[in-house]
Amino acid sequence: MIEYRIDRRSGVATYLQLVHQTKHALRLGLLEPGDRLPTAREVVEALAINPNTVLKAYRELEHEGLVAGRRGLGTFVRRSLGEGRATDARLRSELTTWMAQARAEGLEKDDITALFTAVLETLDAEQYGPGAPDGPRRTIQTDQGDEG
Repeated sequence: MIEYRIDRRSGVATYLQLVHQTKHALRLGLLEPGDRLPTAREVVEALAINPNTVLKAYRELEHEGLVAGRRGLGTFVRRSLGEGRATDARLRSELTTWMAQARAEGLEKDDITALFTAVLETLDAEQYGPGAPDGPRRTIQTDQGDEG
């Protein structure tokens, strides 16, 4: 089961942090179809946040078709993200090798994140143009946010 973390200093709404962390877990295969998300009560108790914040995040995930609520049973994963991509394992391996090389060159985690983000934004801008809806994006860390 996923354990959420909140960064109240990031400026990202708490419900969005929950959504992003859930999607991240889906992309990494940490959550799979049929898995139950923590109940709103469990999340509220663990993070000391408003129950409506959790419900808002779960509604967003449900609206995107990623989860489904079952009255009296909880909220369950309906589908995964990134499943069925044969290239994922190869790309992950290549990225792991690249990151190990970056570490060996003395880059810290923040340096690697900044470099990766800059390259990704450059590629997006070249493909979609600056400011396009599917264009440049900021990286989403799994421990961000402000209650919202």
